[in-house]
Formats: sequence, structure tokens, C-alpha cells
Amino acid sequence: MLLSADAIVSLHDLRTRAWHLAPEAQDETSDPWLAAVSLQHRANFDLWHIEDEARAPGATDAQLAHVKRRVDATNQRRNDLAEELDRSLLVWLQAHGLPNPDAPLHSESPGLIVDRLSILALKIYHTREEAGRTGAPEGHADRNRDRLAILETQRADLAACLDALWRETLAGTRRFKLYRQLKMYNDPSLNPAIYGKLIH
Repeated sequence: MLLSADAIVSLHDLRTRAWHLAPEAQDETSDPWLAAVSLQHRANFDLWHIEDEARAPGATDAQLAHVKRRVDATNQRRNDLAEELDRSLLVWLQAHGLPNPDAPLHSESPGLIVDRLSILALKIYHTREEAGRTGAPEGHADRNRDRLAILETQRADLAACLDALWRETLAGTRRFKLYRQLKMYNDPSLNPAIYGKLIH
């Protein structure tokens, strides 16, 4: 399996632009791994814009409650899809006798790194928008150009870390594990705010 941070970053940017132009645009990625990356990115894209609805001035309490439930469901999907990325990588690695169980353990999995790259892609897109916004207050464009440079550097650093982790995993000098998020807030049997209110 070819895991390329450049391909992931390019896909994130491509899909972010496409979805902002046409939210219902279909993913045309034929590679199964990149299709899974795109699906996970879509969850972050949706989450970003759902959360914006909660910040809209004049939102009613009922609207905010509805948004909160959508945020919880979408965030659960986002985390599930990040886990699925790791699961698919580990299945592929296992077929090749990897990861090396004796190699040092990396604290962050590729799926979690891809999730962070996804969020950075959204920050970069919207910061670039703000840097070019007409009618913005004085200094707004300069401030956002500075922010954009920081975000681009952060993404480049993180992408390099992902490539290094994969390269070392293939070489048997590093390993990662699937870290389950085990979210509790959506589970009626684990969240007292839910099960405490249920009528038995």
C-alpha cells in the first residue's frame, strides 16, 4: 500500500475546494485508500460547517440543541472513520508481517495524523479566504496571511512526520497501534445525562 502524505494533502485541498463550490459533489477517487481518506475528510468538512451554524447570531435555543446533536453524530463519524483508516493500514501490514512487534511504539497513529491534516486543510482554505476578503478591516489581510504561513508550515511538518512514520513502519523500526476513541457521549448506556433521564 502506498501511503503518501503529498497525495493526502492534495486530495484534502481538492475536495475542500470542490465541496465549497458544490456541497453535493461526488468523490471521484478510484483508489480505495484515498477514497477512505476523502470520506473521513468529508466528516471534518461537515463538522466545521455544522459548528458554524451554532455560532450564527440569532440562533434560537431549539436550533442550537439541534446543531449540538448533529455535531455529536458527525464527530462520532469523524472518529470512526479515522479508526477505519488505521484498521485498513494494519490489515495490509499484517499481511506483510508488519508492524514489527519489537519496534518502538509511536504515540500517534496514521489515522489520527490524517485527521489532523484534514483539519489543517480546512483552516488553510478558510484562512486563505479571509486573507483575500474584500471590505475587511485594515490589517485583516496581513494578519491572515501571517496565520496562513504558520498553518502551511504546520501542515508541511505534519505531512513529513506521517511519511516518516510509514517509512519506518515498513522498515520495521517503528510501529503503531489502533487507538480506539471510545466516545461515551453518544452511548445511552454510558452517558448519565442520557440514561439518567430514561424512563424504565
